[in-house]
Amino acid sequence: MQVENHSIDFIPEDERHGHISNLFTVWFASNMQITPLVTGALAIVLGLNLAWSVIVIILGNLIGGIFMAYHSAQGPKLGIPQMIQSRAQFGVIGAMIPLIIVILMYVGFFASSGVLGGQALSGLTNSHLNTNWAIIILSLLTLMITIVGYDLIHSLERWLSLIFAIVFIFVTVKAFSLPLPAHSWSLAGPKWPMVLLTLTIVVTWQIAYAPYVADYSRYMKKETSVGKTFIYTYAGSVVSSAWMMILGVVLTLGIPKFLDNSSVNVAHLLGKGAGSILMYVIIVLGIIAVNVLNLYGAFMSMTTCTQAVIDIKITRNVRSGFVIIMAVVATVLAVWGEGNFLTNFTDFILFLAYFLIPWTAINLVDFYFVRHGEYSIADIFKLDGIYGRYNWRTLTVYAIGVLVEIPFMNTTFYTGHLAKAMGGADISWIVGLVVSAPLYYIVMKGKAEREVVPLSESTLHN
Repeated sequence: MQVENHSIDFIPEDERHGHISNLFTVWFASNMQITPLVTGALAIVLGLNLAWSVIVIILGNLIGGIFMAYHSAQGPKLGIPQMIQSRAQFGVIGAMIPLIIVILMYVGFFASSGVLGGQALSGLTNSHLNTNWAIIILSLLTLMITIVGYDLIHSLERWLSLIFAIVFIFVTVKAFSLPLPAHSWSLAGPKWPMVLLTLTIVVTWQIAYAPYVADYSRYMKKETSVGKTFIYTYAGSVVSSAWMMILGVVLTLGIPKFLDNSSVNVAHLLGKGAGSILMYVIIVLGIIAVNVLNLYGAFMSMTTCTQAVIDIKITRNVRSGFVIIMAVVATVLAVWGEGNFLTNFTDFILFLAYFLIPWTAINLVDFYFVRHGEYSIADIFKLDGIYGRYNWRTLTVYAIGVLVEIPFMNTTFYTGHLAKAMGGADISWIVGLVVSAPLYYIVMKGKAEREVVPLSESTLHN
């Protein structure tokens, strides 16, 4: 399998390949791992019981997955990565604002997943391998896969999907056999502020994948239908995320102090001999499965930012250099934050919501309702093309979308006055969507119609 030649450039029609089912497996495998499991466990930390945790997790994934999966259809249509397409909305330089946020997201998820994977790899060696060194080793493995690129990633995720599904069926059966607290399935008296806060966390989990999705569909044939792209992406991500999150809830209730060492506790579910070794390996493979996506997206977003301000030819060596830089930064962050994981992770997920919600609203409204999927790919790569350096209308809408969320925020470092008034409920994602989507449509509809160049008329190159 050869090292991938492309990075942020357009994928020519004669190089398009892959089966639509690959979209299911890439998102299924990447979520069948311990990070969404810990994310689901936050429902219990926030005071929900099993019944309400399950309801909120299923509802949140169903809602968030809609936004995530509709981004996936942009890949076959445009043949370019997800975030570079934001230049058509924000301008070539203006797009660096959401791109920087997304780079932080990739690095943050890489680091948080790396901590859990490092704990598992350390546990596999009976702690003979220091957790920090384990994090570094996992990062090196992830780095090598990422450098090879797209086809290896899809191949890896296909095989891991099958392995994970088989193993986690046994783990789930074992988890539901654990003794659970009384009234775990009661629907009486939920803490509604915490229901809404948990819903925000779960919805954000799905929306946080929105900047990734077209990266893994951009090599597919242009005629691939929106419906099929949506369904396979949606099913893969929603089924696996909900499964792992609910499993995390059950384990948190059934195992005392489960979150104090989640990797070890999961590994010991199948016993402390061969069973635990198998689970440690599965956890490590799961972290590799998702961190390959995080690192792949991080280097492409960093490449997009760099290419906007420096005329640079993205050769294989340059591409590898970007991957290595992002891997080093994320690994250092993982080692630094390993000791205070849970608080850092919760704040990180909520922080993402506040900046990703307005972006996803703008991007989807632009693609489906304003430009109807018709873009000049050539101008996306030009500083002085039809999309310009900055689109101040979009940047203003984006700023407004973030600002209106502030009163509804609830994190350990800041709680908005309206969130306090609602007992700690965080509905910022709803407010951000409701404001950003129609506002963008109103201010951009006429301007975008004057800019549109059909895809067939574009000169497609980097």
